[in-house]
Amino acid sequence: MSAIGHTPLHFGDGRHHDGRPVKLTVRDVSAWYGEKQALDGVTIDIYDRETTAFIGPSGCGKSTLLRSFNRINETIDGFRLTGEILLDGQDIFDPGIELDRFRARFGWVAQSPNPFPWSIHENVAYGARIHGLVSGHAEADAHVEACLRRANLWDEVKDILHDPGTSLSGGQQQRLCIARALSTHPDVLLMDEPCSALDPIATGHVEELMEELRRHLAIVIITHNMQQAARVAQRTAYFHLGELIEAGDTEDIFIRPKTRLCADYVTGRFG
Repeated sequence: MSAIGHTPLHFGDGRHHDGRPVKLTVRDVSAWYGEKQALDGVTIDIYDRETTAFIGPSGCGKSTLLRSFNRINETIDGFRLTGEILLDGQDIFDPGIELDRFRARFGWVAQSPNPFPWSIHENVAYGARIHGLVSGHAEADAHVEACLRRANLWDEVKDILHDPGTSLSGGQQQRLCIARALSTHPDVLLMDEPCSALDPIATGHVEELMEELRRHLAIVIITHNMQQAARVAQRTAYFHLGELIEAGDTEDIFIRPKTRLCADYVTGRFG
């Protein structure tokens, strides 16, 4: 099983190595929207300075778990979660946690580019400003430049910083959203199908950026593109009907899957 539809897989350079610290610890997590169960007993570790890909058919619980990490699901009426999630060993549901500061430790990149209807500069500066990370124009300007450089966008927008973020191309808008996500110095970058609305060239730019960024933080990406998961992720987790079926090094998941469900999915026979 070395291919998806007989197309050779090309795995990213970085491999998972024992010794990297665990960033997120998930133990026996189940979740419900009202009476509908979305997750069933999920246990997984997310490692620092690695990209972990969540794969599986639509409706299998990937997004529910992703949105549970930064506790965004709590804003949905009827949502309920049991089990344990730790960030750097601390219970994310500890009542002593200041929720706004906690959420700032997670950067979020949505499926479709969604810049704020403001200038490019303000898209990046806003998060840092409201969290007290910058004060004054000079400090904000330097911070905006640093974030845009990290998102490999600075050279393309440095002369149009006061133009609307929505005036950029789709790929540029998504990199602007990544710069915005980086503006609060997050520990973890959560990406929900970040390339599904992009063309192949823009997708390539985002994937290259992910490889650079994961050297400094943990990245969790949801993708339905198996080739993309193989290219960008050091670890991959396969979900089915709310259960985590397999998780491990990406090459093992694609080349040496342990279950028939996972094997059928990654080879395109199911999904």
